[in-house]
Amino acid sequence: MKKAVVLLSGGLDSTTTLAIARGNGFACYALSVDYGQRHAAELAAATRIGQLLQVCEHQFLKLDLTVLASSALTDPSVTVPIHGTNRGIPATYVPARNTIMLSLALAWAEVLGSQDIFIGVTAVDYSGYPDCRPDYIDAFEKMANLATKAGREGNLLKVHAPLINLPKHDIIRRGLELGIDYSMTVSCYQADASGWACGQCDACHIRRAGFAAANIPDPTYYQDKR
Repeated sequence: MKKAVVLLSGGLDSTTTLAIARGNGFACYALSVDYGQRHAAELAAATRIGQLLQVCEHQFLKLDLTVLASSALTDPSVTVPIHGTNRGIPATYVPARNTIMLSLALAWAEVLGSQDIFIGVTAVDYSGYPDCRPDYIDAFEKMANLATKAGREGNLLKVHAPLINLPKHDIIRRGLELGIDYSMTVSCYQADASGWACGQCDACHIRRAGFAAANIPDPTYYQDKR
């Protein structure tokens, strides 16, 4: 089996991406990053999901971005928007987050002898982040093949973003076809320690709308439903 490094946050999209990679016959090596995110419950979810989907290895890296990145996800003094998605790049944007994570995945892929990295970004139902868009993924892949020994020697790396052109309801349907229990995932930017969602942030709005559009009951644990 070909090896693949899969970035796994513990959220809906990254979990679906892991299931897709696994379904495509890859031996999956999951990488999760503790970057100081306020919704750290997603890392506990990532642990459970990695075990359930039987990844070959699961690495957790701690990289404190709170000292560098001013974001609502890393700075408690910045309020998480709760009015739904708007035009422009929101306060929840973490500067260079996906570039950092993809670089870490790239390093591990080269060590493993893997030519495949999977990331669960989408550019349809999303918050507008610049590092979730097709031109960014294409540019990173080109850079990766210029920046690595493997790439320079002709062992070209592919960055897979299988969800990038899918709306949330299609992502959910695809995941259910692959047997995912979405109640295990944590998407909320303000999830409590148990992973229960606030129901108000951008991530909750997008997730809830996705289940509604798919005409599928939302299995998310919301704090106001305790």
